[in-house]
Amino acid sequence: MNIAAIPSPTESVWHLLGFPIRAYALCIIAGMVVATLLMEQRLRHRGVAPWTSLDMVVWAVPFGIVGARIYHLITSPQEYFGAGGDPIRALYIWEGGLGIWGAVAGGAVGAWIASRQIGLPLSVFADALAPALPVAQAIGRFGNWFNNELYGKVTTLPWGLEVHEMDSANPGHATVIDGEPVTKPDLYHPTFAYEVIWNLGVAALVWLLDRKFKFGRGRAFALYVMAYTAGRLWIEMLRVDEANSFFGVRLNVFVSVAVFAGALIYFLVVKGPREYVVPIDAPETAPEPSEAPASDVSQVDVSGDAKDAARKMPIAYQVVSRERFEVYQRTHILPPVEQNDAVSATAGDTPSSDES
Repeated sequence: MNIAAIPSPTESVWHLLGFPIRAYALCIIAGMVVATLLMEQRLRHRGVAPWTSLDMVVWAVPFGIVGARIYHLITSPQEYFGAGGDPIRALYIWEGGLGIWGAVAGGAVGAWIASRQIGLPLSVFADALAPALPVAQAIGRFGNWFNNELYGKVTTLPWGLEVHEMDSANPGHATVIDGEPVTKPDLYHPTFAYEVIWNLGVAALVWLLDRKFKFGRGRAFALYVMAYTAGRLWIEMLRVDEANSFFGVRLNVFVSVAVFAGALIYFLVVKGPREYVVPIDAPETAPEPSEAPASDVSQVDVSGDAKDAARKMPIAYQVVSRERFEVYQRTHILPPVEQNDAVSATAGDTPSSDES
């Protein structure tokens, strides 16, 4: 017995008042919540109204889940549509089986719809999401650990993973003989842990480089895609679960290479600074004071009108330079384009320490 081996849970489903609580679902939800909070903070640093992230999530998450499941079914159809397969289980997403590239593609469609409704450039959303998405993936991977699935090849390394034989007649529970859960005879590469560590590293890399270079127009998201696929390439080659393959190589490996190449081309070809946004109807001049007589008790102070307008949910956004954005953040008045340099030079500001 290897005392350094990583144990696996014997249960992934618990019942509360007769309702099943599934570890896989809890991990996915926890990842979504954390990613949303991180994205929210980054969107606010770019000028987006508070909690616009929730409007994006309402569209992106359902589309992402559907896309993720479709991708999984395409790349691993055997247990659902092969000999002895059970097609109805294709709908049982709580048992595991969500493909990241289907999630990204489906989520992108949902985010595009939300962006159109909000009037926000999709690239702003993508760059805000870039370091948050791998954090969500890292948290979600623990769902595979609970399900005793997607492990790698047999290994003799000290951190080998113990895997239980799961009971098909009692889903979410390990097979039990004489009161003891049954484990497979060997130890396996804990690919879930490899991906957790890699994803957290990707999140840190994207956040640090974006903080330094202030990527725009979706380039931070392209950087995430490149970094993630580089790790997914070697992790995928360790896995032993059934999947479609070509020339003896898993389909997901080819997908990782193709997606990496596409992201690299985009990152090299597309240029542009970080995009900041302000309401499309942001005032460019201070409101005129009221001309009511001084003795008129109905006279009110209009000095806060611009600030009040800035706090309203915009009907759409416009992309502005960093200099104009910083002035708008302070004054709630958008300076004209031709005055960028003059405003920046006379305001005496130092560059903002945007760490998002």
